[in-house]
Amino acid sequence: MTDAVGLAVIGAGYWGPNLVRTAQATPALRLEWLCDLDEERARTVLGAYTTVRVTTSYEAVLDDPAVDAVAIATPAATHFDLVRSALEAGKHVLVEKPLTMSAAEGRKLVDLADRTGRVLMCDHTYCYTPAVRRIRELIHGGELGDVQFVDSVRINLGLVQSDIDVLWDLAPHDLSILDFVLPERIAAVAAHASDPIDAGRACVAHLTLWLTSGAMAHVHVNWLSPTKIRTTVIGGSRRTVVWDDLDPLRRVSVHDRGVDRVPQGPDQRREALISYRLGDIHVPALPEQEALRGVMAEFAAAINESRPALTDGRAGLRVITLLEAASRSIASGGATIPTKENA
Repeated sequence: MTDAVGLAVIGAGYWGPNLVRTAQATPALRLEWLCDLDEERARTVLGAYTTVRVTTSYEAVLDDPAVDAVAIATPAATHFDLVRSALEAGKHVLVEKPLTMSAAEGRKLVDLADRTGRVLMCDHTYCYTPAVRRIRELIHGGELGDVQFVDSVRINLGLVQSDIDVLWDLAPHDLSILDFVLPERIAAVAAHASDPIDAGRACVAHLTLWLTSGAMAHVHVNWLSPTKIRTTVIGGSRRTVVWDDLDPLRRVSVHDRGVDRVPQGPDQRREALISYRLGDIHVPALPEQEALRGVMAEFAAAINESRPALTDGRAGLRVITLLEAASRSIASGGATIPTKENA
């Protein structure tokens, strides 16, 4: 048996209360502090009957020997300084997406975590959903065959952020999922974006990604759509998987349907080289499990087992590298930007 990991949650805004709730429901964690610049907001999150301490001082949290780890849910621009200070203080860190606002900063944090021997984990929440875990199993188990294409749509009438554009707000979800489920990396990125409401930042973006295998992936993110869609289609040479995150009865479906190329002699018409496969659709049963509880359990396990988390700092760095490449592509009118293997 190991002692529970002493945890402080930093930030009581949009996501912080969820971290507080799931930390308190995770036996391997012991919530010690909730830190926020607005002390009254933090007390409201915790409620009247709690032993969790409240502070506006990040330094007080880092100085407390009862705190083994921090979970950071603050604006993205603050991540680098907060994560660096925690690692330098010897704390393990769970941080919201994106890890930082630049690959250079992300690389510094990954190196610092290595030097200090601390766990640096990114809260890529979707990677801990039963649906995404099953999709990863289907791909790595060979049931889909070779991945031929990916189409992902994440659109809704969303909150227009003040500090980041739609690319940096929504695309980390899709990029982290692709990084998690695909056996190959992304070799190049091209992107286009628009700001049709004059918000001062992109509100609609389309990304085209080329995998090292030569397959193509497409990601569409949008703050302005009146219709909410959360759908990803991953087509393979054997089967295709469809993930509809808004359909609780058929969240994942596996389609034995597709197009096959039939070897033919050189004199036959090209139309004869294609055959269509119309097989069954399988809907696997998925357990009911809150993804964020899986995040918290994995964070505690990585600390107790002295191992990298499933979505570690290097996974976060790969996502930032792709976001930076996409931003450069947008600034260059949609030019194709090769990505570097940084993690």
